[in-house]
Amino acid sequence: MATAVQQGSIRVLKEAAPRPSDQKPVGPVVYWMFRDQRLRDNWALIHAVDQANKANVPVAVVFNLFDQFLGAKARQLGFMLRGLQRLHRDIDEFSPKVLWHPIFKAITIGEAVDTIPNFLRECGASMLVTDFSPLREVLSWKEEICKRASGSVSIHEVDAHNVIPAWVASQKLEYSARTLRGKINKLLPEYLTDFPTLGPPTRRWLTENQIIDWENLIANVVRKGAEVPEINWCEPGEDAALEALMGAKNGFLTTRLKNYSSDRNNPLKPKGLSGLSPYLHFGQIAAQRCALEARRVRKLSPQAVDAFLEELIVRRELADNYCLYQPQYGSLQGAWEWARKSLMDHASDKREHIYTKEQLEKAQTADPLWNACQLEMVHYGKMHGFMRQLSPLCTRIADAKVIGVLAVKATMVIGMYWAKKILEWTSGPIEALAISIYLNDKYEIDGRDPNGYVGCMWSICGVHDQGWQERPIFGKIRYMNYTGCKRKFNVDGYIAYVKRLVGDIKKRKGETLLNDRVKEICGSALQNLR
Repeated sequence: MATAVQQGSIRVLKEAAPRPSDQKPVGPVVYWMFRDQRLRDNWALIHAVDQANKANVPVAVVFNLFDQFLGAKARQLGFMLRGLQRLHRDIDEFSPKVLWHPIFKAITIGEAVDTIPNFLRECGASMLVTDFSPLREVLSWKEEICKRASGSVSIHEVDAHNVIPAWVASQKLEYSARTLRGKINKLLPEYLTDFPTLGPPTRRWLTENQIIDWENLIANVVRKGAEVPEINWCEPGEDAALEALMGAKNGFLTTRLKNYSSDRNNPLKPKGLSGLSPYLHFGQIAAQRCALEARRVRKLSPQAVDAFLEELIVRRELADNYCLYQPQYGSLQGAWEWARKSLMDHASDKREHIYTKEQLEKAQTADPLWNACQLEMVHYGKMHGFMRQLSPLCTRIADAKVIGVLAVKATMVIGMYWAKKILEWTSGPIEALAISIYLNDKYEIDGRDPNGYVGCMWSICGVHDQGWQERPIFGKIRYMNYTGCKRKFNVDGYIAYVKRLVGDIKKRKGETLLNDRVKEICGSALQNLR
């Protein structure tokens, strides 16, 4: 199979039935965009256009909007749809009209196992290209779509999300970052390369593009998911993502990189984080683009770049590896045997406090630090990474010869305080895991992601960790407490910071509601005057 994309990045999920040697495919190539919602630096789109040009057929990009996807609300769906609205516009404006033959663009609404095969059938597609996600729901949809699609349609899956394709980085479930890091280092020279220019489709789509009423679509979705409102601190879309990475005003690599390796673990310095996770989660920027740009400035801040690349490549790909090869991620059955046994041995240990899911959701605990974590997530849509998930302390290996990219060793220095306290305050590990995933997926702008599932599994079930000294409730799972946090950062300062943050958000929300009500009254008054 000749292609502009590295062969290792492509998996053939279904071969089309053999055609007579003198018969060429005539139907379009359809790219089902799901996880990688961008026009630039998208290996799946590059492959779709390349295959279409080789067969001299048109290209279509289709996105399926689910009625429900893992509990996503206005916060997540609004951000996603506003990004897609910009992408829809950018496809037409990407190149001068004299060079760019329009790509057909469509949104289907419903269950992908129904809508995607129907779309393929209606347009007479010859090939379906899809991007990659390790989530079990997505894997099962693709399996079913392969069964329902016509025998004349071939189906290719392209990992456009990871630098090293998940199935190339490892063919098995890895125990920890230590066991995956060496494999990734060996493959980086082959895969961490510049993207080719996305060439225009050579064959024009002859039918009219689908007209999408974006404003009504977004308003309807946001209204249905209003329980968790949208955020206003992060602008969606590819342009905003690139600005966050390398913009002159507040770009991570251009203005905030220097102190990343130290400030990212300080909850009182939120700007010490890269701020890229919403864009990476929705695929509005490629991790490979982030890595390439970081590598170019490594001489300026080697320790910061090494720490960033460890998180960006090794940790993210470790999470994908876990979800791909452990179908019971998010469940106690997805933990290693030593951890399951240890947790169940201590499941009946006496707890000082027992809180319900509702109490936890409303931050009604006796721990002001935990309450601050929860409130930051509920109202801001992003809990600081120090409180939320594991974070490696990276130091350079002076004599390493790994192209100056991942010359790091990682020592786990902090725990996921928020999730570990849920283990301490609920009836046992099964309930703790269910509640932590529920809250993370509902409120985090980048929830429903392999990184989130692995963060909860690491904190509660010891995934990618080792056994520690046995203690009540936690068994051999790594322990973390309030006192430990006080040694690492200014806990009282963080609590005060969150209180101010939440107060400001509530104030702005109140002002917005008041302005909307005034507009509504004025509109009604004008109607009456007429």
